[in-house]
Amino acid sequence: MDLGIKGRNAIVCASSQGLGKASALALAREGVNVVINGRDAAKLEAAAESIRKEAPGVTVTPIAGSVTDVECRTALLKAMPAPDMLINNAGGPPPGDFRDWTRDMWVAAFDANIMSAVELIRLTIDGMIARGFGRIINITSSSVRVPIPLLGLSNAMRAGLVNFSLGLVPQTSSKGVTINNMLPGPFDTDRVRKSKELSATVKNPVAGHLGDPDQFGATCAFLCSTHAAYLTGQNIMLDGGLNPGNF
Repeated sequence: MDLGIKGRNAIVCASSQGLGKASALALAREGVNVVINGRDAAKLEAAAESIRKEAPGVTVTPIAGSVTDVECRTALLKAMPAPDMLINNAGGPPPGDFRDWTRDMWVAAFDANIMSAVELIRLTIDGMIARGFGRIINITSSSVRVPIPLLGLSNAMRAGLVNFSLGLVPQTSSKGVTINNMLPGPFDTDRVRKSKELSATVKNPVAGHLGDPDQFGATCAFLCSTHAAYLTGQNIMLDGGLNPGNF
């Protein structure tokens, strides 16, 4: 299927590895020029090279830094001033007992997992509306629907971003701009494989295996496609059926 997005441009945050990289790679394979991002410059450059090899002919621009920092967000927009697609993504805050979390820890989680995305949306959405095409996707977590024990910081921030974003849909749906959230369950990523604190959450007895990041990326690419123009304001759960609820 031709997704109809060849030649378009995307900013994909936190994409040096894991689900962010899988999303950037899937878009690049469809002919989308991508700006990728990560805090580790060496790992980011390696990711850029691997994407270039998989998708020759597209432009892959690495921007090192944390999307929490205004300097990094400025650099992303300097590298790609008029993105057609914005994929928001950021590593989750640490697990633990909420009794131990200070106000500073709450603020740090808010800056990383809500405000970084809100600011990038603010900086890009009007241009998308003016051009009549835009795709905004927030990679969050299945905890938006099913809160995960010990991940209270993440539970709260992910849900906050989802509710903020979906509140924008009435302003954008008629303008050719869609906004959706991807809610992954356990996927086969380095973070999950190395996780000890989250060992109870990295198994999926329903599917019998962890999710394949390439499949996540393919779903992201479809949501960015011309075929998904009527699909907006949705929370797309990708968890292999782990969540038994209807909503």
